[in-house]
Amino acid sequence: MNIIVCIKQVPDTAEIKINPETNTLMREGVPSIINPFDLNAIEAALQIREQSGGKISVLTMGPPQAEASLRDAIAMGADEAVLLSDKAFAGSDTWATSYTLAKAIEKLGADIIFCGKQAIDGDTAQVGPETAEFLNIPHISYIRKIEEVSDNSIRVQRLMDEGYDIVESGLPVLLTVVKELNEPRMPSLKGKMAAKKAEIKVMGFADIEADENSLGLKGSPTQVKNIFAPELKAERKMIEGSPEEQVDSLIRELKAIKCI
Repeated sequence: MNIIVCIKQVPDTAEIKINPETNTLMREGVPSIINPFDLNAIEAALQIREQSGGKISVLTMGPPQAEASLRDAIAMGADEAVLLSDKAFAGSDTWATSYTLAKAIEKLGADIIFCGKQAIDGDTAQVGPETAEFLNIPHISYIRKIEEVSDNSIRVQRLMDEGYDIVESGLPVLLTVVKELNEPRMPSLKGKMAAKKAEIKVMGFADIEADENSLGLKGSPTQVKNIFAPELKAERKMIEGSPEEQVDSLIRELKAIKCI
């Protein structure tokens, strides 16, 4: 069974700052991490491989430095990694990103494709489903549990607002996962050693045989105009002390402003 996990290297949101003059993200000096939901996707793939065998390929689109996240995925246990990197991909929105990923997946071949439900830097939750649409295969979003996997089908639980649905699909299929699915494992020492030596395959525009007009900024129907931090419209006060003292203080504050 061939399993592909699509991951994204994102800035650590705890360290993100916004340039007040340009209203753009200040990425200099900000550490990058694997998108947290994608870690759950990697773990899901590893568990299926442990039960049913097969090969796990991790795929990401980004600049050369995104290779670091691919090596982290190999350290967790993935078999191989592919980096989609080309100037033609620059400026891609979710539509162009999904198209690019789909063209690469067509070349690699997959029975199951895993994605995190969304990326913490954009929070659109669009790339997974859009990639499936470009591939013309079924997709199931918000997977909270994988019940059964066979050579030609999979049965999962899909998280809903009030409980879950049980959904069965044939293969190939694309799944987006939520944190409730599992607890991602820590890389082993052996895995870290393998990651350092691993050869990362790089694929560009010519390798995926894509329509140039559907890539990058040219192929993106949406563009980000600006990014800004919301203005604080009220004073904040930190309440200190034990939990009991904090509760008493909060009640006094609320009574003072006549909220209770």
